[in-house]
Amino acid sequence: MIKKLIIGVALLSCTNLALAAKTCNLAIEGNDLMKYNVTEMKVDADCTEVEVTLKHVGKLAKQTMGHNWVLAKTSDYTAVANAGMAAGLDKDYLPPDDKRIIAHTKVVGGGESTSVKFPVSTLTKGGDYTFFCSFPGHYGLMRGKLIY
Repeated sequence: MIKKLIIGVALLSCTNLALAAKTCNLAIEGNDLMKYNVTEMKVDADCTEVEVTLKHVGKLAKQTMGHNWVLAKTSDYTAVANAGMAAGLDKDYLPPDDKRIIAHTKVVGGGESTSVKFPVSTLTKGGDYTFFCSFPGHYGLMRGKLIY
């Protein structure tokens, strides 16, 4: 009887934890004209995790017109983008192990999509965050604000 009660409490605890976790899904598209389809993305206060899906709706290959989605504090994003140019395509135009990068996808080409998940705990409520494409020269046009 006690064994069944312990198992029941354990299962109930797991269920409560699962119910408390909430993944919020955000979507964004990039095209062959070096544009995202949105310039603002909002994370709801009740989210515990965010999944961002980037779809490249263009036709050009990633070597020519690749796109990714990178998140950093607004004060860091230009420096991260500039440092990423030297990293190359094989590193998704991002400096390896750069602590200024909160989250990022891989670089994709026309017709491809990619996703990234990250915990909301990496963000500060009301913080100033910029998302951008780190493909060389793209961050000037392909950027926006993440609001939490």
